[in-house]
Amino acid sequence: MKRHVEIKWQDETLAATLYVPELENQAETFPLIVICHGFIGSRIGVNRLFVETATQLITDGYAVLCFDYVGCGESTGEYGRSGFDQLVAQTKHVLQEAAHFPDIDSQRISLLGHSLGGPVALYTAISKPNIRKLMLWSPVAHPYKDIVRIVGVDTYQRAWQHTSVDYMGYGLTLAFFESLHSYVPLKELQKYTGDVFIAHGTADIDIPVEYCFHYYYAFRSRSTGKSDKEIILEADHTFSDGCSRTMLIDSTREWLSGERYYKQSGGAITRTLGYSI
Repeated sequence: MKRHVEIKWQDETLAATLYVPELENQAETFPLIVICHGFIGSRIGVNRLFVETATQLITDGYAVLCFDYVGCGESTGEYGRSGFDQLVAQTKHVLQEAAHFPDIDSQRISLLGHSLGGPVALYTAISKPNIRKLMLWSPVAHPYKDIVRIVGVDTYQRAWQHTSVDYMGYGLTLAFFESLHSYVPLKELQKYTGDVFIAHGTADIDIPVEYCFHYYYAFRSRSTGKSDKEIILEADHTFSDGCSRTMLIDSTREWLSGERYYKQSGGAITRTLGYSI
């Protein structure tokens, strides 16, 4: 079951889709996974990545909320006018609103971030101690350097000359680029104490697969919280082909259920429903 949701954010409206398992009784609530899309992305995902993910996760007893950041997808406003901090602020607001949905268990909310949505989800989770599970797919590790590389140095330099620049139809302001300087997720991640799963493809030409290892070992150095990773051979940045997408979603579901830990320890378990601590 899915329904369209509109979330008010300042003067804008964030478009969202909530996917919920079939209710067995009206009092039933579900753990929620909120998906944070990447740079100039949308809640649908490239080649319906997030739609397929949500469709699979609800069979495991999770509700899933996919939303468009300001100026993306069906949300109002202009993407790129404000900075990274506003992406985090929008995510926090979405979490706050979602916690009041009648079919959501507000004590069991997790975040999944793809690409630039990875560090956005991380910084959000750092500020929200109740977020005990975090999933990062093809995560950006150096927001300023990575985004400038993606748009091109020439495009970035034109933003300096004209205060904003067109990229793929989005007006990216100098303020947007400059805001990225202040965020260094590999140094800040120590503040997150929950469990983390990172997945990356070896054929990712946008964000280097090496970042997966950088994140993984940095997370492992924490005193609290488990970390796990999945390297998917020949997968691109958006896990476009069917095989890599299946591996991505299946490994994420196994991690959520705890099945991966049993497999790694030599045990065997069938995927369980709902939320595991």
